[in-house]
Amino acid sequence: MSFLRIFSGRKKNIVSSFSPEDGFAPETFFNMNWPWTAKTIRTVVLILITFLILFLATIPVPNWQTQLWLGTFLFIAALLLKILLDGRRWVILTLITLSFFSTLRYAWWRTTETLGTGDPKVHWYEYPFIFLLFGAELYSWIILVLGYLQTAYPRGRKADPLPPDTESWPTVDILIPTYNEPLAVVRTTLLAALNMDWPPEKKRVFLLDDGNREEFATFAAQTGVTYVARPEHRHAKAGNVNYALARSDGKYVALFDCDHVPTRSFLQTTVGILEKSPRVAFVQTPHHFYSPDPYERNLNVFKKLPNEGELFYGVIQDGNDLWNASTFCGSCTVLRRKALNEIQGFAVDTVTEDAHTSIRLHRLGWESAYLNLPQAAGLATPSLSAHIRQRIRWARGMIQIFRIENPLLARGLTLAQKLCYLNGMLFFLSSLPRIIFLTAPLAYLYFGVRIFDADAYSIASYAFPTIALSLLANAAINGRHRHSFWNQVYETTLAPYIFLPTLLAMVRPDLGTFNVTAKEGRIEKEFYDRRIARPFIILWVLNLGGLISGILRYTGGFGEIPTIVLTLAWTVHNLLIIGTTLAVGWEKTQRRFRPRINVNYPVRLSAPDGQYVYGETEDMSDDGVRIRLLKSASLRTGEDVRVEIPFLDRIHEFPAEIVGMDEFSIRLNFHPLTLEEEKNRVLLLYGRADAWVKLGLSEKEDSVLKSLWEVALFAIIGQGRALKGIFWSSGPKISPPPQTFGKVP
Repeated sequence: MSFLRIFSGRKKNIVSSFSPEDGFAPETFFNMNWPWTAKTIRTVVLILITFLILFLATIPVPNWQTQLWLGTFLFIAALLLKILLDGRRWVILTLITLSFFSTLRYAWWRTTETLGTGDPKVHWYEYPFIFLLFGAELYSWIILVLGYLQTAYPRGRKADPLPPDTESWPTVDILIPTYNEPLAVVRTTLLAALNMDWPPEKKRVFLLDDGNREEFATFAAQTGVTYVARPEHRHAKAGNVNYALARSDGKYVALFDCDHVPTRSFLQTTVGILEKSPRVAFVQTPHHFYSPDPYERNLNVFKKLPNEGELFYGVIQDGNDLWNASTFCGSCTVLRRKALNEIQGFAVDTVTEDAHTSIRLHRLGWESAYLNLPQAAGLATPSLSAHIRQRIRWARGMIQIFRIENPLLARGLTLAQKLCYLNGMLFFLSSLPRIIFLTAPLAYLYFGVRIFDADAYSIASYAFPTIALSLLANAAINGRHRHSFWNQVYETTLAPYIFLPTLLAMVRPDLGTFNVTAKEGRIEKEFYDRRIARPFIILWVLNLGGLISGILRYTGGFGEIPTIVLTLAWTVHNLLIIGTTLAVGWEKTQRRFRPRINVNYPVRLSAPDGQYVYGETEDMSDDGVRIRLLKSASLRTGEDVRVEIPFLDRIHEFPAEIVGMDEFSIRLNFHPLTLEEEKNRVLLLYGRADAWVKLGLSEKEDSVLKSLWEVALFAIIGQGRALKGIFWSSGPKISPPPQTFGKVP
C-alpha cells in the first residue's frame, strides 16, 4: 500500500478542481460602472455612438494619399495596442471598433465610387465581373461584423457545484446512438459512460442501436447497459433518440455520439447548471478530438496548429453564450427532458437535427448554456474525403434550417439570437464568394477586364488597412484557437463541394439524407487523393497561368503597371491558399487503428522473476502503453509483465507483453483484457476530469506574419505533392477498423 499512498493522493472535488477560469457574464457587461444607470439612456448612448461611427465612416477624403495616411494611422494605433497591451478585453473591443470603422469606410467607398455605374469607360461586359466581386465582398463584410458580435465578449461560464448530499441529485439517462459504427469504437464510449461519477441508482446508460446488431445487444447485456433497437428506422439519428426518449424517464438526458468518450466528471460539471437555472434547456460542452484531423495529420501539425473546430468551440460558442444563443451540437450535451417534451423531442425535418432543435427551444423562451470545459473527446474524421462528406451534410442541414425555420423570421428569438443563428447559416454559403475571391484577378490578368472601377492606388489605400486591421482584430480574438489565413484554407477545401448541396437545399430543403461520418480506419500506404484534389488542382493551374500572364503584361507594358502589380499580389496570395489546400490532399500513412494519447501516470512493472521496475507512462492507447523508466532494467522483448497504475485510491493492473525497449524506455502491448480490466483502462485513458483541458489548442498564440510564413511553406510543399500525386501516387489503401477486441468473461 505504500506505493499507492505515494502516487495516488486524495480524491479532489471535480467541479472545484477543473472549473474554467473566471470569465465575463452578461450581467458583468451590462452592469459595468457606466456613467449612467438607466437602461434606456445606455441604449440611446450606444445608438448615438454607432451612428457617429457610421457618419465618420462616410466622410470623403480629397485623395488616396489622405486615405492612406488615415488607414496607416489606424493600423499603427491598433498594432501598438496589440503589442503592448494584448489580452485585455478592452483592447480587443478597441481593435474590433477600429476594424469595424475601417471596414465601413471601405464598404461605403466601394458602394459609392467603384461600381462603374454611369462611367462611360466601363464596358457592358465588365459589369458582371464588377458586381460578382462586390457581392462576394458584401458577404464577407456581413460575416465579419456578425463574427465580431459573436466573439467580442465571451461569457466564460463556470460550472455550478451540486449539493454535497448525493441523495438529492437528479436522475440522468445517458443515450449513445449508433448505426453502422464498429463495436470496437462504441464499447469505449459505453464503458466510459458507466465510469461516470454519479450515483448508480440515478444513472441509466442506453445503447441506441439503429443497426439492430446481435453483438451489440450481447455486449449491452454483459455490461448492464439498456439496449434499444427500434423496428423502423425513420429520421436517422433524431428518430433514434426520440424513440429512446419515449422509453426512458430521467429528469435529464445526456447525449453522446458513439465515438465521443466522456470523462468521469462530465455529469458533475454540467448538471449543476441545469439544477441551478430551471429555464436552461441544455448545457453544451466542447467537441474535442484526441486523434488528428486530416489537416493536422497530413500537414504534420497536430498540437502545433489549432484544431479546425477549435474556433467554434473555443471562441464562437462562448461568445454566443453571452446572448443566450449557444447551439446544441448533437453530442457532449445534457438536456432537460421537460424542455424536449415541449418541442416533441428532437427536430426531424433536417439533417442537422441539433441546431434545428436549438432554435425550437430558444423560440419557446428556453435558455441555453455553454461550458467551455472539455469533458469528452472523440475521433476526428480519418481522411480528407470523410471530412468533406461530413461538412457537406452540415452545410445542407444549416441551409435546410434557413429555409424551413429562418431565424430572421422566427418568432420568439431575440435580435441577438437571430443574428447569431444567421451567421452560423451564412457561413455555409461561403463557397461562391470564396471561389470568386480565388478567381477574380484572373479576369484582368487574362483578358484585361476590370473588376474595380478605381485606380490601384485608391484600392490599396482603402483595402490594405482594412485587411490589416481585420487580421489584427481576429488574431487578438482567436489567440490560440485559430491562426491567421487558415480560415481561407478551410473554406477553400470545402468551396467546390458544398456549393451544389447548399444551392439544392435552398431550392428544395426537403431533399438530402443523413450520412454517418466514418471515424476510424487505417491508411496502409500514403497516397494523393487526386479525385478530392481535382478542383484545387484546376484552381491552382488557373492562378499559375494568371501569374504568368500578369508577368508578361508587366514586362510587355500591356496595361497599367500599378493595377498589374496589385492583381499579381492578389494572385500570389491565392496560390498560397490553394497550395496549402493541395498539401492536405496527400493522405499520410496511418498504421494505428487507435491513436496514442499522452498520459502521465506513475507505473510499476511486475516481472515474472519477482522484480519491480518503476517509471512513468508517456502515452497510452487501447492496445498498449509506452513507459519511461526511472532507471535501466533487465527486461527482455517478448517477456510478459503486469502493469500497475495507481489512480483514485486504487491500483489498476493489466497483463502486457514487452514489444520493444531501450535503456530507459519500454513499449508494451496489452494482452486481451477482461471486461473489468478494459473498463479500468478506459478510466485511465479517457476518464480523468482534466484529460482534454488543453487538447486542440495551439502551442503558440496567433502571429499574423508567422502564420503567413507557415501557409507559404505549406503552399510550396502542396505544389510539390500535387505534382508527385498526379504522376506517381498510387491509389488509396484504407483498411476498415476491427470489429471487436479483448475478451469478455
